Amino acid sequence: MAEHTPGIGRRTAAIVAVAAMLPYLTLKVLWLTGSPIGVSDPDLMSDPAMAGLNAMTFGMDAVGLVLALAFIMSWGARLPAWLVLLPLWVGTGLLSVVVVSAPIVVAAAGTAVFAGGPIEPWVYLMVYGGFVGQGAGLMTAFALYARDRWPAVFTTRVGHAFPSPTGSLQAVVAWGALPVAAVIGGVRLCWAFDGPVAAAVQNGFKGLLAIGGAAALVAVVRRWGRGPFWRPLVLAWLGSGSLFGWGLYAMIVRSAGGPLSAGAGGAADFVELFGLLAGLVMGMCGAFLLAERSGVGDVQPVQEPLEGDDGERDRRAADHGHR
Repeated sequence: MAEHTPGIGRRTAAIVAVAAMLPYLTLKVLWLTGSPIGVSDPDLMSDPAMAGLNAMTFGMDAVGLVLALAFIMSWGARLPAWLVLLPLWVGTGLLSVVVVSAPIVVAAAGTAVFAGGPIEPWVYLMVYGGFVGQGAGLMTAFALYARDRWPAVFTTRVGHAFPSPTGSLQAVVAWGALPVAAVIGGVRLCWAFDGPVAAAVQNGFKGLLAIGGAAALVAVVRRWGRGPFWRPLVLAWLGSGSLFGWGLYAMIVRSAGGPLSAGAGGAADFVELFGLLAGLVMGMCGAFLLAERSGVGDVQPVQEPLEGDDGERDRRAADHGHR
């Protein structure tokens, strides 16, 4: 891959993401070392389950910080594709929900929505404000990085023809995931009309992402449409990543026990579990699709012939536009 010097836009987005991560990482270090800062109940952070979850979320944000640096450093262009795409898929699935829902919740209910728990309200404002900043910065930096590293994603159309040995399997998986995601999304949309405003907004957006992501996956697998490939890909990416990321996080919280798992169970657990499985299947289907499209370049409308009329000594590759 030809290395591209990061532009001012990519550098700025990455710096914003890193700056937004530092307060959260600092808070996690303080909690893991026994500091009660921002906690009204001193015993909360001494719970083993909370310590484990704090360590896990610290690690997740640390990975995000490394990736943000990778998007603007020369060594980032040489990382294996899976090492970039896998954590970004999960991370953007989680952060996209917060980026959209947090401002809506604060605008609708004010900062009072954070009052009354064992965590001080200012902690929620700092944490979720940081999530919005790092989500917007990380996704912007990644989009600009991906445009330079995988230009064909942004220059080819949905219906572009390419060899697909697993095309039939992809179609079966995509169509199979669609009704599951539709049911999960429908349940979340129903929940959006009930409960606290924060949960309602998050459920509503998660429901839309689940349905839209599954429909977009079918569209890209079946090559429906004449528009740019990246548009439905973004929706399929965020929809599947949201299902998998939030489902996995919920299952880990349930398994760990502790204060955060209080009140869980019943239908909510089934929705999270099937969301996790549906997101995993959709993500694997998308991985096969992207791997097979990875050889597709920005092909010119008319390719040059393999050789001229004289038939010898002038062979040139017809797929000169491929990377």
